[in-house]
Amino acid sequence: MGIFEDLSRFLETRLEEFLKSHPHLELQALEEQIREQEEDTLRLIASSRIREKQLKQQILETAQEIQRWHTRIEKAKAAQRFDLVKPAEAREAELLRQGNQLWGQMKGVKERIQQSMELHQQLQARRKEVQAEISQAQAARAASQSQKTAATPGWGTATDFQSPTYRASIDPLEASFQQWETEDELEQMKREMGR
Repeated sequence: MGIFEDLSRFLETRLEEFLKSHPHLELQALEEQIREQEEDTLRLIASSRIREKQLKQQILETAQEIQRWHTRIEKAKAAQRFDLVKPAEAREAELLRQGNQLWGQMKGVKERIQQSMELHQQLQARRKEVQAEISQAQAARAASQSQKTAATPGWGTATDFQSPTYRASIDPLEASFQQWETEDELEQMKREMGR
């Protein structure tokens, strides 16, 4: 057990170091984590709504039972069947307690739905912020790469390759490849962590 814990700790440390040296990957990992939290929140909302429907149905059935027993009590009183009145009143009281409990549960479920919806909105806003940060980081990396490419002597020093249209066509391709390579590295790290 100790070997696995040590290995797990080592891998986590390496992952943290890697992410710190590649902040764009750290942002992408954060975005993925937020997306997963959003999905979990949506599942919680859906299951809470199902529970709310079930509780509403139970409350309706309980109310109908209370009404039925109330009618029976009135009928027994009118017929002077006092031997049935007391047990029927006890049954009605038990059903009222049960209805109150169900009502309290439904109120709690509604509050949980409201809180989950607010959390989902917060997560969406946070994910948009992270996406904006990722876009800024990618733009900065692309600008940095284009500066390095322009400053590096060697290939592309001939006058044919110095035209602005040629350099402009390299930047988007370079950015696309960097994005793809970054995502590939992140996926590989996820697979390694999943083992």
